[in-house]
Amino acid sequence: MNSSEENGRKQKAGGAARRRAAVVACSNALSERCREQIEKLTDFLTDCGLEVKVSGRLYGKNGTVFSGTPKERAKELMDCYRDPETEMIFDVSGGDVANGILPYLDFSAIGRSRAVFWGYSDLTTIINGIYAKTGRPSVLYQVRNLLAEDGGWQRRAFRDYLAGVSEPLFSFSWKFLRGNFMEGEVAGGNVRCLLKLAGTEFWPDMNGKILLLEAAGGQAPQMAAYLAQLKLMGVFEKVSGILLGTFLAMEESGSAPGIEELVLEYTGDSLPVAKTGQIGHRTDSHGVWVGKRMRMEGKK
Repeated sequence: MNSSEENGRKQKAGGAARRRAAVVACSNALSERCREQIEKLTDFLTDCGLEVKVSGRLYGKNGTVFSGTPKERAKELMDCYRDPETEMIFDVSGGDVANGILPYLDFSAIGRSRAVFWGYSDLTTIINGIYAKTGRPSVLYQVRNLLAEDGGWQRRAFRDYLAGVSEPLFSFSWKFLRGNFMEGEVAGGNVRCLLKLAGTEFWPDMNGKILLLEAAGGQAPQMAAYLAQLKLMGVFEKVSGILLGTFLAMEESGSAPGIEELVLEYTGDSLPVAKTGQIGHRTDSHGVWVGKRMRMEGKK
């Protein structure tokens, strides 16, 4: 791990040690044009009172989308978990290749660490892998959203979170499409990426869980295929309910049938289903804890 712009040297204010955070990229490497954004993100996190360490494997090597081999990227992540001072690990990547690092992670060390992993999209594989192997919760959230044009409320909410007030960042509204109650620990995330764990030791136990599903790309045929696979795996018979986040491509194109109709079709007649527009790939999305218990109720 390397310090970015010597932010680590800013870690003391009046002699008080700062809380430590790490910035990593376990999935596709960032492009060189993202360097300025990462520097701004690091500056913001430092201004929030964090000592920030930035991985040396954020950007593509030799013109590829890989910042290193799966084993090398796993080592970067494990260095964060093995650092007893690190509290938060922010993954700023996304794409396709995060699941490649799973065989190289030391889940015993992760289970002992106090560090919390934050990421979204393809990092769904890491988040659910950690949950399956250790029971530890992680945050489904892209910290780069803090720099978005509509990120003002998120920056305030993130500062509140660091001050011990988590509600603004992690509270969201929903409506029930079927039923009016569900309760359980949350599993899931991006549906395409979650299904990359199917048949592996990293697939979470779905019994009694609230299954969170969201997507960036894909239209009705792709979502129908994913839902059919979940049904064939018996997932809908195990979970206590389904929470749908945003399905960006479908919603922006006005895809028919919509995700709500498809999910109601594939999940039978009684499984509770709720929908929120505040979790997923939108830059104004809220965070959600995967691996923590949540209770949801309301009128259809």
